[in-house]
Amino acid sequence: MTEFPADRSAYIRSHTWMAAAAMGGAMLVLWLIGNPYVWTGAPAGLAAIVLRGWYLASEELGYVWSIDGSDLVGPGPRRVALRNIEKINTMGSYVQIVTKTGDKHLIKYQADPAATKAAIERAIP
Repeated sequence: MTEFPADRSAYIRSHTWMAAAAMGGAMLVLWLIGNPYVWTGAPAGLAAIVLRGWYLASEELGYVWSIDGSDLVGPGPRRVALRNIEKINTMGSYVQIVTKTGDKHLIKYQADPAATKAAIERAIP
């Protein structure tokens, strides 16, 4: 069985990029509405993403996808027959699985998304 666990460093890296975007976005909104304290958007955006990252870490980092026989099995009830996979995309530290019926699944926070994609492609009959 091949497993694809979430990677802590990829999780932190993703949240670092989200924090930078949130900080810039919050400052832009404050500037657009004419707020004289534009700088307060930076710590607000940072705090929001740090809180989100801390709150969700135990859940997100506990997810493990695996190839089990002829299926790709994810957390909860997620099970995708390998023969039904239409397309595999990488986006940052994520691997997106698109099925022939249009369902989409994300394998999040992969240390090496290209290697995850290649392993799944090799398993497809």
